[in-house]
Amino acid sequence: MARRGGFPGGGIPGNMNNLMKQAQRMQRQMEESQKELETKEFTAKAGGGAVEVTVTGKKEVAKVKLSEEVVDPEDIEMLEDLVMAATNEALRMADDANNEIMGKMAGGLGLGGGLPF
Repeated sequence: MARRGGFPGGGIPGNMNNLMKQAQRMQRQMEESQKELETKEFTAKAGGGAVEVTVTGKKEVAKVKLSEEVVDPEDIEMLEDLVMAATNEALRMADDANNEIMGKMAGGLGLGGGLPF
């Protein structure tokens, strides 16, 4: 007579516990990685180094450095464009670092393009 309910072999509940432990461990690792990322700074330059912008892993502008030759009252638009370009590049660098962390975490799941069931 066939069994109803339950899991054949009784192996699934043990595997589920292991999966839960692994998920909790990965969550802790991800939180630690996020905290570490938030302490990092990312610096980008524009205009051949005339404008330098530093952002944090929290995506906050930490520093803007301008060289004197880029400050031209007759061409404010160029300065605005350079600040914007450097800021956007620094933010992209922070995003790339975050995506790298997330990729490592997802790779640790062993999903490889699909769920393991």
